[in-house]
Amino acid sequence: MEQNKRKLGIMGGTFDPIHIGHLVTAEAVRIEYGLDKVLFVPAGHPPHKPDAFVTPMLHRYIMTVMATYSNPSFAVSSIEMDRSGPSYTIDTVKELIKQYGDQAEFYFITGTDTIHELPTWHNITELLELCRFVGATRPGCNSMIDTIIEHFGMIGSQRIHRLATPELEISSTDIRERIRDGRSIKYIVPESVEHYIFKEGLYQGRSK
Repeated sequence: MEQNKRKLGIMGGTFDPIHIGHLVTAEAVRIEYGLDKVLFVPAGHPPHKPDAFVTPMLHRYIMTVMATYSNPSFAVSSIEMDRSGPSYTIDTVKELIKQYGDQAEFYFITGTDTIHELPTWHNITELLELCRFVGATRPGCNSMIDTIIEHFGMIGSQRIHRLATPELEISSTDIRERIRDGRSIKYIVPESVEHYIFKEGLYQGRSK
């Protein structure tokens, strides 16, 4: 019965802005795990970031749609943006289970740095029971994920996976700093996102 389930990836993040690294990681996980679709879920109100330091939701949503529209296996969900209050992943996954039913199996895609923070996530034990986690690893980072898997014991070994992905030293923080400093972001973000950023005057003068 398990093999008949639809496999759906969840790529969560602030996407401030979305960049090539996000897309490469999502595609690598999609292929490796045979996912039917990857849902990109821009965070509404990230609990770890004050709203003052996050670009308004609509801009981040539009950029995510622009970045993903050419891949028929990618889709964007506004589920966290439509919900008030902090954007806890557990609430998002529960809502997606309601939408897709019990014939869907969820894979939450994230980076090594985020995997390292899993023990601090809201209702993380219940979350691990509801979806699998795939940590995109870089060279030398396997031991970090191994430590987290051991921390959660049996459920960690069953529900947390690792996948080596192309090494791209790209971060949204660096992109914002490049824009502020007047440096190029060409080929770091999709061309449509680059045009949108400059058309809307995003990240000008921002240091965070």
